[in-house]
Amino acid sequence: MNLTKLPGTMTINTEDHLTIGGIDTVLLADKYQTPLFVYDIALIRERCREFKETFERKQINAQVAYASKAFSCLAIYQLMAQEGMSLDVVSGGELYTAIQAGFPSEKIHFHGNNKTMTEINAALDYQIGCFVVDNFNELNLLNQLASKKEVIVKILLRVTPGVEAHTHNYISTGQEDSKFGFDLMNGQAEQAAIQAIEMSNVDLIGLHSHIGSQIFESDGFLMAIDKLLSKTIDWQNTFGFKLSVLNLGGGFGIRYTEEDQPLAIPELMESIIDEVILKTTELGVEMPEIWLEPGRSLVGDAGTTLYETGSQKEVPNVRNYLAVDGGMSDNIRPALYDAKYTGVLANRVTEQPTETYSIAGKCCESGDMLIWDLPLPKVQEANILAVFSTGAYGYSMASNYNRIPRPAVVFVENSTDFLAIRRETYVDVMQLDIPFPTE
Repeated sequence: MNLTKLPGTMTINTEDHLTIGGIDTVLLADKYQTPLFVYDIALIRERCREFKETFERKQINAQVAYASKAFSCLAIYQLMAQEGMSLDVVSGGELYTAIQAGFPSEKIHFHGNNKTMTEINAALDYQIGCFVVDNFNELNLLNQLASKKEVIVKILLRVTPGVEAHTHNYISTGQEDSKFGFDLMNGQAEQAAIQAIEMSNVDLIGLHSHIGSQIFESDGFLMAIDKLLSKTIDWQNTFGFKLSVLNLGGGFGIRYTEEDQPLAIPELMESIIDEVILKTTELGVEMPEIWLEPGRSLVGDAGTTLYETGSQKEVPNVRNYLAVDGGMSDNIRPALYDAKYTGVLANRVTEQPTETYSIAGKCCESGDMLIWDLPLPKVQEANILAVFSTGAYGYSMASNYNRIPRPAVVFVENSTDFLAIRRETYVDVMQLDIPFPTE
């Protein structure tokens, strides 16, 4: 990590400690214990405003929805509501949490490739703003359930435009061979649009496309825009389809290591907006409202995980292992995606590295490795290791593997810390267990 370009409100204080939101991370680790997720709230607010202000500056009608699978809890939903965001949920649990947080239901969009009847009924009862319909089963079921409740619901059709983003295979979603959406090229999307228009209890307002995650260039988005708008002009001419909303999803990349070079949000947004304007003008169609769904790019590099270092193992002429008190139970991404991270000793930030360590988690798996080959000062006693950019898909994918309690989550802003999620206890981990019956 380039210490001259620390993200957000991160600084280094006179004690050579890393600070976030004006608070010493060593003090946070002492107060809340480790592992600990720390979120820089000022940075999240800044990112939300960058998205929204770009649309406002270009005078484009838009909705920016937080893709909350990246990280969901009451407090983050309330923060997003404060910032005037919309919300993307993908399960009944996320939906329930959003409603409990008081999030405006009319600004909630419900995604997912296998929404259950219970989930759909709940969303209808909450009167959410929009369903993003993923398949024919859902389209028919939604129309039936809406009919029973005598309501008409707004929908987008999720389509796969045949654009494959330059990303990991597990997080590419816009190509033809995907579990998500109606395929644009083989006629499924057109068939779904015709069926939706003929249905009495759904109102098809537009299309949704999500081409992948951790994307660093605009080319994939521009290709998707061209394909979607070219197709919809055909549909408009043949069966009267009207594109009121064009949802281009999310997937905007962030910097995990120095090798990552994401585009600035305003630059990326402007290229997307300009392409929609250009293409609609060229085709002679009305400019649709643009929706986006950033998740990682709002919270990813705003999150930092603090660990305490523990045991070490030296394999001569191979590597030095340095273990921490967390691992794949709070960050599965290195094991799942071969995701790369970097970090520093939060209590010795500017001290020159003299050793190279491979950071091992404490789970009973050889694959529980957080960072390979991290340069650090020599570690001879317990230190606080800060791993950067863990705000997306860290806590949200955390587990109780090995019966390890999930960490606490703390929000920091303007020198104030707020406990957003308390640390689990062993009692919490056992709370659903039922003793085996005895005679």
